[in-house]
Amino acid sequence: MQSNSRGFLMRKRSIITGLTAGAAGAGILLATKARRSSSPGGDRWSSGTRFGVGAAAGALLGFAADALAHLPEKVTIMEELMPKTQVASSYSQVVKPVPAGFFSDKGSGTDYESRPSAWGGFITPIDRFYLRSHSPTPTIDISSWSLKIEGTGVEIPVELSYAELEAMPQVTLTRTMECAGNGRRFYKEHFGVEGEGGQWRMGAMGCAEWTGVRLRDVLQRAGVKPRARDVMPIGLDEHEVRRPMPVEKAMRDDTLLVLKMNGETLPIDHGFPVRILVTGWTGTASIKWVGRIQVAEESLHSPYNTMEYTMVGPNYPMEFPALGPPITEMPVMSVLDLDWPAKISAQTNEIYGRSFAGEGRVREVVYSIDDDDWKTAELIGPNIEGCWRQWKFAWTPTAGKHEIRVRATDENGRTQPDTVPWNHHGYLYNAVVAHPITVS
Repeated sequence: MQSNSRGFLMRKRSIITGLTAGAAGAGILLATKARRSSSPGGDRWSSGTRFGVGAAAGALLGFAADALAHLPEKVTIMEELMPKTQVASSYSQVVKPVPAGFFSDKGSGTDYESRPSAWGGFITPIDRFYLRSHSPTPTIDISSWSLKIEGTGVEIPVELSYAELEAMPQVTLTRTMECAGNGRRFYKEHFGVEGEGGQWRMGAMGCAEWTGVRLRDVLQRAGVKPRARDVMPIGLDEHEVRRPMPVEKAMRDDTLLVLKMNGETLPIDHGFPVRILVTGWTGTASIKWVGRIQVAEESLHSPYNTMEYTMVGPNYPMEFPALGPPITEMPVMSVLDLDWPAKISAQTNEIYGRSFAGEGRVREVVYSIDDDDWKTAELIGPNIEGCWRQWKFAWTPTAGKHEIRVRATDENGRTQPDTVPWNHHGYLYNAVVAHPITVS
């Protein structure tokens, strides 16, 4: 079985090598793979997109060189802990237990989807919080760890120890985090074409209390220049996962350097010693195992906002140097707190679920059973910006097979669509889905 790390490396080497070779020629031909031309609506992509040599070639070569420079180097894995944590899979490359009762194993050794039926209340317990990593959980020596802030966008470089971060003013925010690939499995079911990546159903999300230092407070120690444009946290994992955000997002009150999760020291699988919290955006923006933050007066790019975590498909224009629009805020979506497929009894049942709206709040949730009229669900629990909203409704079903559909609308009028366009990576599937229920 090919490891998650090796698979990433081989795929990205192939893409980067191809892009670099194209840039060196008489022009750039960013041709999609053969499978793209066979994807829904893919014919218009089979001819590729052409660019002139000049500035485009130089920019692409520069990006490719950066990507190659950051390809994996060995990181020591916590092997001494792994035998104790191999619960759901014999190849687990994470530290915390991942029992089948709480998680669905995505087959990579690093990715584990939460079972919505095990979520419980509004806050997701750490032992049930989903895991998504691009490489195995690293070992980090806190005694030698430090956080470096540097780049053209700051007046002076700054280096802070863990103790210095702990001594700074702390804030606690409750926020939901969701992987951009949540729902990817539905692309195969609805389009017949599998989106690239782990085949998540609807459990690649969770809500926690995050405690730490406002990123703004740390950046200000380095003196953010007026012309600063992008801020890019960089992880200490194998791939040095890094993803830029506009300085305006980095300076918001709800963008944190997280030290604690649900009141406990941040677990190593979730980013110890420090991770970023970027409210409402795709989970990959909340970089784990942060060791360095680059602040720049120019736009920053990495494989994680140019190749990965971009919308690539017939309905999405290329945004050079990205293959498609980079993903930022998550769309409105809903999920039932039930297994897939679910089994319940022929009696009056309280059906629970939750909806998420990225940076905002959920305003309304409606449901339909077996394509009947839409009815309004009762909103319950906290109503916090950047968090999912719980809801419920009562149902007395008859024996047999049924389907429940749910549609949420947020405070800005965004609502879940009936369908979404196909995209190569299988991101942002938030269409209304029919959840199968068997009643006995």
